[in-house]
Amino acid sequence: MACSALGQAFNSRSSNNKKNKKKLPPGPLSVPILGSLLWLRRSPTDIESVLRDLHSKYGPIFTVHVGSRPFIFILDRSLAHKVLIEHGAVFSDRPSPPSATRFLSMNQHNVSSSPYGPLWRLLRRNLISEILHPSRVKLFSHGREWVLDLLLSKLHLQSSSVVTAMDSFRCAMFSLLVLMCFGEKLDEDAIKAIKALTDDELVVLCSEFLSNGTETTVTALEWIMASVVKYPNVQAKMREEIERVAEDGSEVIKEEELQRMVYVKAVVMEGLRRHPPAHLVLPHSVSEEIVVEGYVIPKNASINFGVAEMGWDEKVWEEPMEFRPERFVEEGVDVTGSREIKMMPFGVGRRICPGLGLAVLHLEYFVANLVREFEWREVEGEDVDLAEKPEFTVVMKHPFTCVHHSSALDLYLQA
Repeated sequence: MACSALGQAFNSRSSNNKKNKKKLPPGPLSVPILGSLLWLRRSPTDIESVLRDLHSKYGPIFTVHVGSRPFIFILDRSLAHKVLIEHGAVFSDRPSPPSATRFLSMNQHNVSSSPYGPLWRLLRRNLISEILHPSRVKLFSHGREWVLDLLLSKLHLQSSSVVTAMDSFRCAMFSLLVLMCFGEKLDEDAIKAIKALTDDELVVLCSEFLSNGTETTVTALEWIMASVVKYPNVQAKMREEIERVAEDGSEVIKEEELQRMVYVKAVVMEGLRRHPPAHLVLPHSVSEEIVVEGYVIPKNASINFGVAEMGWDEKVWEEPMEFRPERFVEEGVDVTGSREIKMMPFGVGRRICPGLGLAVLHLEYFVANLVREFEWREVEGEDVDLAEKPEFTVVMKHPFTCVHHSSALDLYLQA
């Protein structure tokens, strides 16, 4: 009798414990402290294919443990819209960084990593009002022309030679951001000296604006130009539009002319969709525990969103792995994700990249002027290889090399 009562009490307590136990999104088996057993069979460097396999097995939301910490991944665009837009206030926090890396962000005192709250609002408002506001961006049009002239002059000296374009692109973009940040025009030697700086010094010298703004934009520019070279029909369509829209005799394409270059804009958007510089946005966290799709999202979890997977969704994009700018001419896409998410190269919601507008302007400006100035071709006997390699951004596994010649338009203008 007593044993029966004791057994019932135990079963009842066990049942209640199961009901009260937090149910994380599903995922591979993990061991306390050690984390997911997945890494016994797969390397963390193989993260892209791992995530695709887990998405296929567990659905739109799943958990992978790294040590004792849960990392939650959302690779579904509809669910991403639900949490980042509909529940944006809750999902706009940042996870605490490891102690060893806190100095990189001055203990989360920058726009990217600061917790959601008054400090973040102040930092973001200052960045937008002082540098990224359209009126401020317009003031630096002379700076963009200056940097473009330096870049084109350097490329003219290398005309008809095999060049690795990434180095020239990076130097040009970094020079422009230094000008916007410090108000100084520096020569190439000075720019290289700034780039030997240590992490500590970069933090002091506005590393967030300089390094993040340079690497993501330069990576996107390299991918776009590689695609322009790989697909000559795309380059021909761009040049036809440029000849039709650009003012005859002008040295550079004016920024107001870019607004009428629909196909150039489409090429940039397709580049960002097909080859986003980051395949995962910076991790989010929740300000309070919340239930999503029947699963508990705890405060200590790192929440990650798959940018590339959303931009390659076959339910949205016909033949998504093809580079086809025409899809953006036929139908525009809101990259802010306010109505729905079809692609999110800059993130969406309250933590969307504040430099979105500046980055798109720089990409359109440099791509259009580079195509106007030169005819870009593959190196003889070598195909452009679009294989990827994850670094700070997702870069080309084999650096983009090409040859460039003065374009027919350039020769016409010189005559």
